Amino acid sequence: MNMFCYQCQETAKGTGCTIKGVCGKTAEVANLQDLLIFVLKGIAIYGVKARDLGIVRQDIDKFVMEGLFATITNANFDKARFVSLIRKALALREELKAEIIKAGGVIPANLPEAATWSADSVEEFEQKATQVGILATENEDVRSLRELLTYGLKGMAAYAEHAFTLGYEDTGIFGFMMKGLAATIDDSLTADQLVALVLEAGKYGVEVMALLDKANTSTYGNPEITKVNIGVRNNPAILISGHDLRDLEDLLQQTEGTGVDVYTHGEMLPAHYYPAFKKYEHFVGNYGNAWWKQDKEFEAFNGPILLTTNCLVPPKDSYKDRLFTTGVVGYEGVKHIPDREEGKAKDFSAIIELAKTLPAPTELETGEIIGGFAHNQVFALADKVVEAVKSGAIKRFFVMAGCDGRMKSRDYYAEFAQALPKDTVILTAGCAKYKYNKLPLGDIGGIPRVLDAGQCNDSYSLAVIALKLKEIFGLDSVNELPISYNIAWYEQKAVIVLLALLYLGVKNIHLGPTLPGFLSPNVAKVLVENFGIAGITNVEDDLKIFMG
Repeated sequence: MNMFCYQCQETAKGTGCTIKGVCGKTAEVANLQDLLIFVLKGIAIYGVKARDLGIVRQDIDKFVMEGLFATITNANFDKARFVSLIRKALALREELKAEIIKAGGVIPANLPEAATWSADSVEEFEQKATQVGILATENEDVRSLRELLTYGLKGMAAYAEHAFTLGYEDTGIFGFMMKGLAATIDDSLTADQLVALVLEAGKYGVEVMALLDKANTSTYGNPEITKVNIGVRNNPAILISGHDLRDLEDLLQQTEGTGVDVYTHGEMLPAHYYPAFKKYEHFVGNYGNAWWKQDKEFEAFNGPILLTTNCLVPPKDSYKDRLFTTGVVGYEGVKHIPDREEGKAKDFSAIIELAKTLPAPTELETGEIIGGFAHNQVFALADKVVEAVKSGAIKRFFVMAGCDGRMKSRDYYAEFAQALPKDTVILTAGCAKYKYNKLPLGDIGGIPRVLDAGQCNDSYSLAVIALKLKEIFGLDSVNELPISYNIAWYEQKAVIVLLALLYLGVKNIHLGPTLPGFLSPNVAKVLVENFGIAGITNVEDDLKIFMG
């Protein structure tokens, strides 16, 4: 076995990648990611102690957040970046330890190895990396709970990073990241205590998504109903993918008046819904579909592509020289745009100059798609929605948020959307929407049957909408609402969204196309028995279950 990773839905045979990641990461990179997580857990041991003494290092909080984010599926494939991150992690760990001692704190003698191990050479890193991976925890159920918590923390870190970039942070969230990471190497914790921590992660999942929602809406305005062009113009152009709105803002400002257009791809589509971006005439529309189609769509785009966050697919040579990464994203041999200096924008001049020399995008499709149904916009339509429910025009809402992916079994979600009765409405967020957001599903009294709230983090909006409807209808629980949950997942941001929904008391969530490989039978049983978590089967049978 060269590696072991089972953090995403597409993990080999549903059990784990052992030779090379299905995502494309090499065994070397996978193992170095494991080592980085190992050292981050060591930092967390000291981080918890430091907070007890009133010591909070923002730079270390930020580093832990970015380190977790860098290990998310399809974010960073660059071995050199992980070597650099491990070295920095070891240095910061020792700095924090020294501060604790200086403040009069006592360092226990029996610390976990993650808090004491040190090395400097790549060879030593690679050797250690093979010993500290997922399988180092022998008990299957403890391993499952530790990984479920870790993946929740990775998703939390991603959302915290987007908020941080816009100047919004919450020390409580950073504190829980430290607490959670430290707990994953605490052998004294029982399974019940780990389950409690997993649910606590859900609590902070709600908080981090609320924080990011505040950051996005305070900075760019509340999303509003918007028709987004999916065709192209005959100008040179840049394609921006990922989730980071601040990167988009910098790019739009720097391309204004240059003759270069800007298009979104994948999870950047919801940027069109924010009022602040509508003033840019060269912000043309959305090009293509979900992340996994990028190898063909990036090739057809002709111009440069900027990856701001995951999901990056290992690029073809045909467009690799037009690809740029930034933030936590990295790929060996691909040009990287450095982080912005304090108070300044990122410098995208190299991308812009390249764009001017390249042809306009090849048109893939024409027309428009509609979105912008985040909680503020839906509340503005509340009277209309409530009346439609009361009159029976809307019988049921289906939350079909989450992720898209390559597996043929995901066609289920397009088929499910098409098979839904005409008196039902789909609430969506995340790239899962690409399975059905271009289907002619019509509307109910002017309300589109697909209400797109935005990115995966905007699943928060769907929770807020559900809680508001509960209040309007005077119900005791969100589970009494005519809302069913049929959610697709792929990577770790979907994990924190799931934990957030569980924390809010949502039950009977169907999760697919497969249940996570990191859930041991016993842990899966706990989720089934306590929360009604279930998988999917086929469209016909599942519809019978959902519609009663």
